Amino acid sequence: MRIRFTKMQGLGNDFIVIDGISQQPNLTPHLVQRLSDRRFGIGCDQLLVVEHPTKPEVDFRYRIFNADGSEVENCGNGARCFAKFVRDRRLTGKSVITVETASGIMTLKVLADGQVSVDMGAPILLPNLIPLQATNQNPTYRLEIDDKTIEFGSVSMGNPHAVLQVNDINAAPVATLGAKIESHPMFPKRVNVGFMERVSASEINLRVFERGVGETLACGTGACAAVVSGRLQGLLDEQVNVHLPGGDLVIRWSGCGQSVIMTGPAVTVFHGQIRV
Repeated sequence: MRIRFTKMQGLGNDFIVIDGISQQPNLTPHLVQRLSDRRFGIGCDQLLVVEHPTKPEVDFRYRIFNADGSEVENCGNGARCFAKFVRDRRLTGKSVITVETASGIMTLKVLADGQVSVDMGAPILLPNLIPLQATNQNPTYRLEIDDKTIEFGSVSMGNPHAVLQVNDINAAPVATLGAKIESHPMFPKRVNVGFMERVSASEINLRVFERGVGETLACGTGACAAVVSGRLQGLLDEQVNVHLPGGDLVIRWSGCGQSVIMTGPAVTVFHGQIRV
């Protein structure tokens, strides 16, 4: 079987995007792992699939697989690439596109300058829905790791996030501490871990250890979660420039019950075929 694919990236967060409408790939977890492998496959942080919707009111179904083969609920950088892909491949001529994900409906808007704005929906803050093992909703929570108390904010953007404040983003122990928090018992479905350095009320630096992937150059849902967490603690303005290792995103959130709006680039790298 040959699979046609497009390699794309959003701020260095890279994706294999597969048109599952004109072809029917049987994407088992093992095959996703093979395709995602950077030495023996194509290589990516996540694999994205475009499918026919199951709901009549939306345009496409958007599925996301991590490099370890696990299917996950949401990916913000991937959503921007998804929007560019379906327009470039002439699967739609719309500039405003609705897609269904495992966590709900998303609206993607392709702007005149080529950037893509994504309505990420309202953040989920109730601990049992994040999910997080905590009794009450609070701006911050605590957990114990290696006899140290770690304070963090927690938000779901359709996928769970923990956000830690750090003084120096370059010195943050992203790989080691991120891995320990990702699989901590407080998070029944594991968690993405953001390390946030506040520059000002309208600017932060951010690194993210993604669940099932490790540190990536950018994480759209992680940027949204960091801004929401910072806003809940009274640290950030309504609109924030988020500097990630791969580039910048603009995140806007006006408050509880309102959608988070993420704006940033999406880039096609190359098209190809692979025999499996």
